[in-house]
Amino acid sequence: MAHAPQTFLDALAVRTWCGLALTALGRAREEIDAINVYPVADGDTGTNLYLTVESAATAVEAVFAGYEAGADGGAPSLADAVRAMAHGALIGARGNSGTILAQLLRGMAQVLAAEGRAAHTGGEGLRLALRRAADSARLAVAHPVEGTVLSVASAAADAADGAEGDCTTVARAAYRGACEALAATPAQLAVLARAGVVDAGGRGLVAVLAALVETFAGEAPALLAAAPDGTHTRVDGVPGAPDAAGPAESCADGADGEDGGPAFEVIYLLEAEDTAVARLRRRLDALGDSLVVVGGDGLWNVHVHVDDAGAAVEAGVEAGRPYRIRITHFGAGDAHARVGERPLRERAQRAVVAVVPGEGLAGLYTEAGATTVLARPGEPPASGELVEAVRRAHAREVVLLPNDAELRHTAAAAAEQARAEGIRVALIPTRSAVQGIAALAVHEPGRRFDEDVVSMTSAAGATRHAEVVVAERQSWTMAGICQAGDILGLVDGDVAVIGADVTETAVSVLNRMLSAGGELVTLVLGDDAPEGIAEHLEARVREAYLAVDTVVYRGGRQGALLLIGVE
Repeated sequence: MAHAPQTFLDALAVRTWCGLALTALGRAREEIDAINVYPVADGDTGTNLYLTVESAATAVEAVFAGYEAGADGGAPSLADAVRAMAHGALIGARGNSGTILAQLLRGMAQVLAAEGRAAHTGGEGLRLALRRAADSARLAVAHPVEGTVLSVASAAADAADGAEGDCTTVARAAYRGACEALAATPAQLAVLARAGVVDAGGRGLVAVLAALVETFAGEAPALLAAAPDGTHTRVDGVPGAPDAAGPAESCADGADGEDGGPAFEVIYLLEAEDTAVARLRRRLDALGDSLVVVGGDGLWNVHVHVDDAGAAVEAGVEAGRPYRIRITHFGAGDAHARVGERPLRERAQRAVVAVVPGEGLAGLYTEAGATTVLARPGEPPASGELVEAVRRAHAREVVLLPNDAELRHTAAAAAEQARAEGIRVALIPTRSAVQGIAALAVHEPGRRFDEDVVSMTSAAGATRHAEVVVAERQSWTMAGICQAGDILGLVDGDVAVIGADVTETAVSVLNRMLSAGGELVTLVLGDDAPEGIAEHLEARVREAYLAVDTVVYRGGRQGALLLIGVE
């Protein structure tokens, strides 16, 4: 669909580009996943690129929302927008290609946010940004390989270098150069030639550059494939892609050839100094392959394939503070094996997918059979991440527990997308992890889907929820004015108690909740909860509410000091 073209590259153009790129990757995600054979044939490159851009787009939208909510109602500068885009991509980068894309966007931001370019830029600024993007991405990869997204990015920058004119002219040149390079990838990388496909990461970058052209031209360009004589023809699908059957019969092994390659993919964010990261690169390079380390200014995204996942994480601990750690086991006969030899896993009839706020609860939910999505403080999952979890559950029917009132719309969008893929999804609007625990306790996969959903919804709805947190700033609440550092007791989402002591505030909250009755109290302790608080609250319940039982769980780093549920 055509839209009003952007004359310059400014904050609004960045916002438009992110939105169009997300839409383009959403349309192309499945076909990109289908041709993903390098560096690992795990069929997730399209999904990883989508999640990375979704995080970037969300960060840019947050910047615009912040300015719109301000007293002067101003708008962000180009520097504000590109820094948000780069940071959002960095913290949300997924997989090998997503991590490289994050560095491409960071390279562009370094040029576009430089002094003198804070308001807007034209074709010259865009050329310089595309060149910095390609060069910085290549430097971030330990062992660059031609025939990959790096080749496509370099070709786009080379083509842009030779273009004279405005942003539209430069973007079109970069796009055409990327299409030519993409079509050439099978001749550069044997694994692609054997599978009869182009590079999946490069295909994703072409989609992102097409969105850049659309931002300035007002409409999307045709997808081009380069012919041997240098001419271009429009193709309806992916240039060099297999038929609808995909590469299943023909695609070959991953990055390490016939030996199968490492067993684990390890990704984490890392807070560390530059000197420590240099040492980390050397250590991880000795441990495995597909090493990509992107970022800077104290925050890095680390991606590597290894056999010893623990050693890769320990290396991060030695370098600084790793967090948002994700470890994926490729498995025997899975990602590094020939796709045609993979055993097909039978779909389960029903599964539960739940968002959980801490590692402790993630373990509890997993033991109960749920597929979990970890939501760390200040880092809510995006809809694409929830869709990915629904797919990972590999079931015909899925019950989705968002466990957070603010995730309602995100979860609804994820459920709608999963339904479009043929999965029956029921969204239970749980507002807290303790409501999710109550729902999971009555879950019975053997009964009819509708009956199970009604039972779980009823159990969640019958559970009042509360949390004890530390106030971050002065603000008005239903219980009065709180100051930064005060202890707040929230009941069903509203501040009910303001106190100075965590345990005393928790007791007040518990008394308010149990005054309306109850049979079971669930306490979920955060890492920062004071010692002995669980024992104190259990004793209080025994003394004052004789017929009420209490269960205690360790939630880990969950944001709240304490979660409370009363059924």
